[in-house]
Amino acid sequence: VSIGFVIVTVLLCVGSLNLSDIVMSQHDGLGTRLGLPNTFLDWHWLSLFPMFVIFFISALAETNRPPFDLVEAESELVAGHMVEYSSTPFLLFFLGEYVAIVLMCALATILFLGGWLPPFDFAPFTWVPGLIWFVLKVCLVFFGISMVKAFVPRYRYDQLMRLGWKVFLPISLFMVIATAAFLKLTGFA
Repeated sequence: VSIGFVIVTVLLCVGSLNLSDIVMSQHDGLGTRLGLPNTFLDWHWLSLFPMFVIFFISALAETNRPPFDLVEAESELVAGHMVEYSSTPFLLFFLGEYVAIVLMCALATILFLGGWLPPFDFAPFTWVPGLIWFVLKVCLVFFGISMVKAFVPRYRYDQLMRLGWKVFLPISLFMVIATAAFLKLTGFA
C-alpha cells in the first residue's frame, strides 16, 4: 500500500504518468532553474528522501528479500515452500523473484535516481550513453538490496506488519497530502 502512495507522490510532483516525463522533470530541477548545471542533487531522491527510503524498504518487503524473507525463513517449515520444488520449477520461481527485484530497482532508478540522466550535466559524464547510466544505477540499487542481508537481522511477522501499517502507511499518506497541499498553495499544480 505504501509503495503506491510513494509512486503517487512522485506523480503529483511531476504532473504526468509518462516515465520519460518523470525522468525529464529530474533534469529540469532547481539547479537548472537557477542557471547551474544539472547534478544528481536535482533528482527526486533528495527532495523526496523519506519517500525514497519508504520505497526502498517496501521494495525489500514486496520482493521477499531479507530482512523480510518470512516466506523462506529457516524457521518456517524447514526453509519455506521452495523445498518442494526442484529443477525447472525451482529455476522459474528463482528467476521470477529476481525479475521482480530488477523491476523494483528500475522503478527506483526512474522515480528517484534520474533514470538515464548522467549525475553531472557536463563532459565527460555526458559522453556516456543514457542506457549505460540507467544500467549502472539499477546495478547500484540492486547492490544496495543485496547488501541489506548482511547488515539487518530478520524481522518477525508482527514487526513487519507494525512497520507497514503503523509507520510507513501514515508517513506516506501524510507525504501525499503535504505534497498536494504544497503544490496547490505554491501554484505548481
